[in-house]
Amino acid sequence: MDDPAFGKLLGSGKESEVFEYGALVVKLYRTTAPKRSAFREAAILTLVESFGLPVPAIRDVRQFEDRWGVTMTRANGLSFADAMRREPSLLPAYLRGMALLQLRVHSHPGTQLASLNARLAANIRQVKVLDEARKGALLDGLAALPEGDCLCHGDFHPLNIVGPLGDESLVDWMDASRGDPTADVCRSYVLMRSIVPELASAYVDAYAEVSGESQGKILRWLPFVSAARLAEGVPDEEAGLLEMAGTG
Repeated sequence: MDDPAFGKLLGSGKESEVFEYGALVVKLYRTTAPKRSAFREAAILTLVESFGLPVPAIRDVRQFEDRWGVTMTRANGLSFADAMRREPSLLPAYLRGMALLQLRVHSHPGTQLASLNARLAANIRQVKVLDEARKGALLDGLAALPEGDCLCHGDFHPLNIVGPLGDESLVDWMDASRGDPTADVCRSYVLMRSIVPELASAYVDAYAEVSGESQGKILRWLPFVSAARLAEGVPDEEAGLLEMAGTG
């Protein structure tokens, strides 16, 4: 990029990269991402900021050469994942802090967002490694689970929580939806199995403790969340996801 305000790369994902941008950051979508992705994330962040949640504040959406980007305030500090690795004695405190933050997210309505269950169903239908009979069984099982209307983050894990415990910021809201909170926690469990596998079960326990939900209610979503994750094309997770989806 020719813009002199661009600084170092802070993070990179399948759809976007995050760069320093002066005192701000810019989330720059790859050329393959549609223009609407940038505006959608900006709209979601504006909504959740209005709830008083600790999230980056949007400054603008603009085009940088052939890519669209969202400029926003910067979340400073280590991610919870890095902090937990550096201070393993504080693991229980960080897990509880994560659970309280996710519970706080779930306390808000998600009525302006798309249905989580509908997204799970759409992804299950797209999975090529599942036969039609298994897809049908999964879709029937999913249809029996509650829709829910709470705000769900959709990508809640310790790499997306940045800053000191008690003054953290929750980033990366592209997958936000409305749904049942236990489905969102199950999604966290599935993601953490690949990021910090030793903490995935402990996190479910921490959320169950602060919320009063049972581990069983959270993990009943596991076949459906795991099968839907297969549609995201993460090759090194495929075997584990198939096992959790009940096909391994």
